[in-house]
Amino acid sequence: GENGVEGRAVRVGTRRSQLARIQTDSVVTMLRELYPDLHFEIVAMSTTGDKILDTALSKIGEKSLFTKELENALEKNEVDLVVHSLKDLPTSLPPGFTVGAVCKRENPLDAVVFHPKNCGKTLSLLPEKSVIGTSSLRRAAQLKKKFPQLQFRDIRGNLNTRLKKLDEKEDFSAIILAAAGLKRMGWEHRIGQLLDPEDCLYAVGQGALAVEVRAKDQEILNMVSALHDADTVLCCIAERAFMKRLEGGCSVPVAVSTLLKDGQLYLTGAVYSLDGSDSLKETMQTSVNYPHQNEDGPNDDVQHVGITAKNVPSQAQEAAENLGVELANLLLSKGAKHILSVARQLNDA
Repeated sequence: GENGVEGRAVRVGTRRSQLARIQTDSVVTMLRELYPDLHFEIVAMSTTGDKILDTALSKIGEKSLFTKELENALEKNEVDLVVHSLKDLPTSLPPGFTVGAVCKRENPLDAVVFHPKNCGKTLSLLPEKSVIGTSSLRRAAQLKKKFPQLQFRDIRGNLNTRLKKLDEKEDFSAIILAAAGLKRMGWEHRIGQLLDPEDCLYAVGQGALAVEVRAKDQEILNMVSALHDADTVLCCIAERAFMKRLEGGCSVPVAVSTLLKDGQLYLTGAVYSLDGSDSLKETMQTSVNYPHQNEDGPNDDVQHVGITAKNVPSQAQEAAENLGVELANLLLSKGAKHILSVARQLNDA
């Protein structure tokens, strides 16, 4: 076969959680359709983030909580590719790795799931002092500001665990989760309210699946690159470039929203203090309307914030990356660094 992987099993690494398995299965299904002659084998493993469940994510202080063990397996050639939620992947990948595919994005918005007794309500209709569960500083910061009458408390665990905690105890009136995960799990009917970007900007890369590979493994890189969705790639490059320039991560509230329309890419980005009282938010746009040129030679595998997308015009990728950097620079010029360093200190404390 022209991609050189025929005759061997392609091993796909994944986390053990049900959602991770569903996401990995969906990617493997697409690959099987594209490459019916290849044999794909799924290898599941536990990560640090799956094991430490009694500590807030933002406090563990490890960037690659859900990815490190998978990357170790990739490095040792125990697996050939790994499927992640793109939002779990740091903006700088370890040397030797790249995101070889970003699949078409599912709905990137945040969703509110209500305790059965609050069915039919929205956040604004909940009684005062109702407790909302979220493990995300980004969600809490935005929603504290918007709904000062509500209280926000940390909730950890995979989706199944969190929904169980919500339904079976009286601790939480509602919890906030990514709509994409609920949809993939077949729990869309539990979404009581979708938070549009006016209420809550989403996380960098939220709703998109990433396939991580060894950067030098041309055969696997070529094989998975067929899964790239060009629009999602450009949106996510802009978002990741914004985050990277701000040096954001789990431990600070950074949020985005992107729109690609008529060849124009619009990026809204914001930073918040932990309680949401202090914030900066701006929108910028750029044209990403470039033809695809066949670029042979050494430029083949240029990475943009950890993503290698050979089948997306490189000028468009550059424009998207520049947009993210410029928007971050604009926020930095208005004092974003101070907001984020205070947030980081308070969170560490």
